[in-house]
Amino acid sequence: MSDASTSGSGAPGPEDHPEEHSLLRPRVLIPFIAIALIWGSTWWVIKDGLAAVPSSWSVTWRFALAAAGMFVLARWRGESLRLPLRAQGFALALGLSQFCFNFNLVYQAEHHLTSGIVAVLFALLMLPNAILARIFLGQPITRRFLAGTAIALAGIGLLLAHEARLAPAGSMVWAGIAMTTCALFMASTANVLQASGPVREQPMVAMLAWAMLWGASADFVLAWAVAGPPVLPLDARYLGGVAYLAIIGSVVTFPLYFQLIRELGAGRAAYNGVLVPVVAMGISTMLEGYRWSLLAASGAALAMLGLVVAMRARSPSR
Repeated sequence: MSDASTSGSGAPGPEDHPEEHSLLRPRVLIPFIAIALIWGSTWWVIKDGLAAVPSSWSVTWRFALAAAGMFVLARWRGESLRLPLRAQGFALALGLSQFCFNFNLVYQAEHHLTSGIVAVLFALLMLPNAILARIFLGQPITRRFLAGTAIALAGIGLLLAHEARLAPAGSMVWAGIAMTTCALFMASTANVLQASGPVREQPMVAMLAWAMLWGASADFVLAWAVAGPPVLPLDARYLGGVAYLAIIGSVVTFPLYFQLIRELGAGRAAYNGVLVPVVAMGISTMLEGYRWSLLAASGAALAMLGLVVAMRARSPSR
């Protein structure tokens, strides 16, 4: 698949110099793996804190703290915190899609699904990224990408069938799947926004700081509307989880991830989803008692195979 970062900016894109944008370059590979390892662990940390506080308040505390951390990081990097009005509009759209709707849906979904399954579903972020990049940025989709996605979808189907078989009567597994799917498209919207020319023109961390502030503000309003007045337990485990998600899972990873989007395009940056489910399902097995079966193992193998096939897709221009 061609890189989404080339459209709208007028600057040369990854396909113009393919040897300079290999996933094997250390400056790409190291953050690529670091993001996958961290985000693979955050799925379980999210699930661990769900019982203590309404999920909408957990999202609010996470991104309120993350926004503060991101503003500090932007100043430390010497970035101006002043954005033009048009850029603030993009920051608002990014904040609502990524840091409000996406994460509220994910936290809700984890009430009904294991963290590993939610991570596996999110591994398909490449698909909506490719579709939206094709529609809004004019990027082609290769046959290899489609073939890999078809294989991955078959694997996801087996994993979800396994989950449905284990679910107790009356459970809301399919509601969790629907929420995760909606969250996936919200995250993809934010990814493609990051790959667009007007957003790429702005200082990245400052843009993220404002986006998180807008997102946290929307989270606050939504949480109060659906869950009532603020709830913040002064429990060390809960507060530690929020701090981990805000600082390590957000302030550290989102600049790395959005830098990958700017370098590689929205589709190729989402390839770290190949590794995230492996980490998440391993943690889910150890800490949540996730039970593997032949059906689940076959589904996981197919999902990984499909994602690897899709990851190897190249731009038609190469």
